[in-house]
Amino acid sequence: MIQKLKNALNQVVLGKESSVELLLAALLADGHVLIEDVPGTGKTTLAKALAKVIGADFSRIQFTPDLLPADVTGGAIFRPGSGTFEIRRGPVFTQVLLADEINRASPRTQSALLEAMEERQVSLEGESLLLPKLFMVLATENPIEFHGVFPLPEAQMDRFLIRLSLGYPSTETELSILRVHRERQPIESVLQVTTPEEILALRAAVRKVHVEEALERYVVELVQATRNHQGFRLPASPRAGLALLRLSQAFAKMDVRDFVNPDDIQKSFMPVMSHRVFAADAGEGVVESLLQEILRKIKVPA
Repeated sequence: MIQKLKNALNQVVLGKESSVELLLAALLADGHVLIEDVPGTGKTTLAKALAKVIGADFSRIQFTPDLLPADVTGGAIFRPGSGTFEIRRGPVFTQVLLADEINRASPRTQSALLEAMEERQVSLEGESLLLPKLFMVLATENPIEFHGVFPLPEAQMDRFLIRLSLGYPSTETELSILRVHRERQPIESVLQVTTPEEILALRAAVRKVHVEEALERYVVELVQATRNHQGFRLPASPRAGLALLRLSQAFAKMDVRDFVNPDDIQKSFMPVMSHRVFAADAGEGVVESLLQEILRKIKVPA
């Protein structure tokens, strides 16, 4: 099933095999994904294709500066005929939610997703309404250098399991994109290859993937190293360690193993950590450089 999912998504987003693998690992780890890149690199297409191949309900919210929290979560509507209020559920009540250009909305509207992402429920008019068991937020974000964007709060960044960037395609890949799109939209030919129920069963299997105590300690040492490093203004939280372990288990399962090895943890480290920690020096690439330094210094279990 995992190979079928990879094949289907790779037909839509050409030349991005590593990003597709990372996205599927996040899906199996029951996490949300922040996709940061310049416009036109296939972020929205990838999100739509993922929902289609797993047969999930899909909603899209275009975040704009005038978007209100109620436009995301819903709210109470007065019915004059009956003199009562009726709860109208917003687009967040779905299985795969595309929050497009999330950092174009105000921080107040961005925070409307916090409860949904962490607790899988939404509080409306004093009621707690549960979201579907399979609930995944795919948020696209424009680089902070763009005009008219609001940087995501640290608390919300921490809710995303991973951040990935598609980047510009190679010359040959871009030629293939021109040829394919000249004839048709690739997403139109994508077929469903699994169901939400099968994904939930796979997630349950991922949680049972064995992790040796030495590797658990390795995860803790990596997380704590960010707190003991003078280069970080905001180090990793305990949630970062949980995310690192979950993604490592997902990579192990995708590799048809029932145990985690050190390579799984090292492969997960940068996607999980790079958006959760903030360097004292705000220069470009500083966070990644500090994280690579930690990865080199912490001893890998034998």
